[in-house]
Amino acid sequence: MENMEKSKSGFSVASLTLGIISIVFAIFYYISIPTGILAIVFGVKSIKKVGSKVGKAGMITGIVGLSLCAFMYIGLTFIIILANL
Repeated sequence: MENMEKSKSGFSVASLTLGIISIVFAIFYYISIPTGILAIVFGVKSIKKVGSKVGKAGMITGIVGLSLCAFMYIGLTFIIILANL
């Protein structure tokens, strides 16, 4: 039974770690997008199986990391477009 709990809590820790990486490296889309998506997926899995608060935090950090990445690249696109006018 302890091995089941440890493997399920591993999803929550992985989710939080990947979410933090997604936020820190938001400027690099090739790092931020995959880690953000994996953080959300692992967070949802850990919430469904265990109801982990760490998994919920990981899911939230994954969403924040993806959002930061999207806002930066959308903003950068608008700046480039406006600079060329």
